[in-house]
Amino acid sequence: MIGRVLPRLSCRRLPALLALALVGCARVAPADEAAHGAGALPRIVSLNPCSDAVLAQVADRAQILALSFYSRDPAQTSMDVAEARRFPSTDGAVESVVALHPDLVVTSTYADPATLAALRSMGLRVETVGIADSLAAARAQVRSLAAWAGHPERGAALLAQIDRAVAEAAPPPGHVPIPAVLWEPGGLVPGQHTLVSDLMSQAGFANFSAQRGLGQSERLPLERMLADPPRVILAVGPAPGTIVPGTGPDEDRLLFHPALAALTHTARAPIAPNLIYCGGPTIPRLLDRLVAVRRELEGPALDKALGRPQ
Repeated sequence: MIGRVLPRLSCRRLPALLALALVGCARVAPADEAAHGAGALPRIVSLNPCSDAVLAQVADRAQILALSFYSRDPAQTSMDVAEARRFPSTDGAVESVVALHPDLVVTSTYADPATLAALRSMGLRVETVGIADSLAAARAQVRSLAAWAGHPERGAALLAQIDRAVAEAAPPPGHVPIPAVLWEPGGLVPGQHTLVSDLMSQAGFANFSAQRGLGQSERLPLERMLADPPRVILAVGPAPGTIVPGTGPDEDRLLFHPALAALTHTARAPIAPNLIYCGGPTIPRLLDRLVAVRRELEGPALDKALGRPQ
């Protein structure tokens, strides 16, 4: 969502795969075809953590032959790890995917072109999803994934859930957007044309980095932020907790810089990493977190902590 580039899928042992294709092993066996039946819902392998999260919600469990291994990794998943582990997993290697005999493979637009060509040459349908750069693009992805799974009505239900979350996140009339920096490890920030920037705006924040012309996954120099500090730093790190002025033991090393001690009117709020990279069911969760931050920033407890007049 902010710019995480997924590792390319493995395309190793292609000669062996071609040999499999020649003897018909790369395609669905006749018995499987008969059992599957014409017009049956597609059997799906997902190789992208963002499509994993959506498909787990809009497809039948029996349709999903495997999700990506990313969704089993707490550092990379965009869905609940325990839920992801209820599904089979794949390492994304071409031979591993082919062995599952899927009707549909969903992967990233960043996948290795040779891998995509190898999968398609074996008769597999391959669809790709990119990084959603706006709420509208994220909505379109949900519609596409639900349609590919054969359940457009479930996609509509998820979109209704997203729309309710957007409506509930809207700040009250007359609210002045709160200047905020969403800071990833290494000083990366989401700038213009990013989904998280769009959602920050929906929840009543002004994306500091976007307003200063930065693009996706650019670095915000510390000096630039110190010269014109935001009201809050949304620090991408462990599970959300209470906003605490100053630094904390789990924040990125850059946030320990001594110069930040001078920003006595800039608060910190942790944002869980699995909230910022994907759309779909992640959107309501991120909006809930942003609203909680906004309400705490506007509350008397933080005013007192920052020494503001009561």
